[in-house]
Amino acid sequence: MASREQRSVRLPRLALVVRLLFALFLFGTGIMTMRFAVNGYPVGESPDEVGRFMIALQETGYLIFWVGLFKTIAGGLMFFPRTAPLAVLMSLPYAFNILLYVTFFAHQFLVIGIPDFAACALLIYCYFDWYRPIFAGPTSSAQHSSAGVQDPPGGEHAL
Repeated sequence: MASREQRSVRLPRLALVVRLLFALFLFGTGIMTMRFAVNGYPVGESPDEVGRFMIALQETGYLIFWVGLFKTIAGGLMFFPRTAPLAVLMSLPYAFNILLYVTFFAHQFLVIGIPDFAACALLIYCYFDWYRPIFAGPTSSAQHSSAGVQDPPGGEHAL
């Protein structure tokens, strides 16, 4: 596995700017979403499809609050360089869901959904060296250390 010193951030200046803007977006909208969960989602008197969908989510009683909390935590972690790779991975399901939501359901919010997903995708590219060990096979040191351990007589892991 690559040591921490061997991991680098691609396009570091761009990654820093995008990471901080995305962190502000996630943190701010996360707090806003939690407030909607507590106070109710603001919709007009005759809600459109998006308004009816948000009212249905609000009636579940828990989903909006937990999504907001998760966004707030991911945004908060993204402010710190040490936890940024984890925060980017945490934000990926949200960003992908928003992309699908605005593409198929709420077209008027494409101007928010596409940059949201693009920022997440760019940050995954920039931090990919940090994720490379996830996709790597077992290392040779792990194979050698497990080769020295022998199973007891009677089969694999027998007592």
